Amino acid sequence: MTQTTDHTSDTARQADPFPVKGMDAVVFAVGNAKQAAHYYSSAFGMKLVAYSGPENGSRETASYVLESGGARFVLTTVIKATSERGRFLERHVAEHGDGVVDLAIEVPDARAAYAFAVENGARGLEEPYELKDEHGTVVLAAIATYGETRHTLVDRSGYNGPYLPGYTAAEPIVTPPERRNFQAIDHCVGNVELGRMDEWVTFYHKVMGFTNMKEFVGDDIATEYSALMSKVVADGTRKVKFPLNEPAVAKKKSQIDEYLEFYGGPGVQHIALATNDIVATVRQMKAAGVQFLDTPDSYYDTLGEWAGETRVPVETLRELKILVDRDEDGYLLQIFTKPVQDRPTVFFEMIERHGSMGFGKGNFKALFEAIEREQAKRGNL
Repeated sequence: MTQTTDHTSDTARQADPFPVKGMDAVVFAVGNAKQAAHYYSSAFGMKLVAYSGPENGSRETASYVLESGGARFVLTTVIKATSERGRFLERHVAEHGDGVVDLAIEVPDARAAYAFAVENGARGLEEPYELKDEHGTVVLAAIATYGETRHTLVDRSGYNGPYLPGYTAAEPIVTPPERRNFQAIDHCVGNVELGRMDEWVTFYHKVMGFTNMKEFVGDDIATEYSALMSKVVADGTRKVKFPLNEPAVAKKKSQIDEYLEFYGGPGVQHIALATNDIVATVRQMKAAGVQFLDTPDSYYDTLGEWAGETRVPVETLRELKILVDRDEDGYLLQIFTKPVQDRPTVFFEMIERHGSMGFGKGNFKALFEAIEREQAKRGNL
């Protein structure tokens, strides 16, 4: 099974005009990276593996690299802005709060990927360049996407260090849990302004050769009060998946409107993290203080009738407020955290897939009603 999947992925990658290996890192600009690193270590169970800061030559910023399986977060804060990049990061946190500045993508050839992207309309931010140290060489380049988000293109095939040149290996902040809470980044969701979703879908088609996976419009993704539209683009291997949301006109303010207002424009709304045991993950993360969205008991009363049997008994799903969706390929289990900072912006999803490559269409109504209950508490509905 694994060999077939890998061979299929390799074939698809070779046929791709913009081949990718997967997500390299989700990079956050935060107000206090040391405290954020402690939160993601203790609450999410991630392991600190690398650090860059004044102690090893970075006078302007401090960055902490945390991993859980193949999922990698980089948390960066400005110590004293002395360059254009430092001033950008400082302003970004002031205007947007803690948020994602970079969805870095690992590619087999950063120079070729950058050239293809720019030739097809991408705005180049950094032309390809090399970083070297005793662990080898990394080739990097960067292009702009929605809002102030960027995609750094990373070719680390000639590198075996802890993260990038300029970073040193670091000891864990807390003792990592015996069992990982998640092992990969499943997808990253972007929110854009009304009327601009198709523009960015076209961008990913042209600039990266991505194709559409799913589309949700109209009644698919509406409640009594609010609505939104969403399309999902992905690379040929489906390793990198980017749902893109825009608000739709409705009676009250949608979750996308709320995000755009409090984030101050388009940006990354949530990151979905793949787990192979969502029950153990949710129990462990709840015990560590992570807050998840609530789901009414009524959701579970008829769940078996339309979702069928899953590996988790309905009573356990009800206890932990885990959602289920099923399509022609199988089913998935998912749950969403509340926003992980004071602004109602970035949050996370835990997802366990059993065949289904969907995004929980059957849960949209229940999920958005749960989000609306939280919006109402904040006075933002």
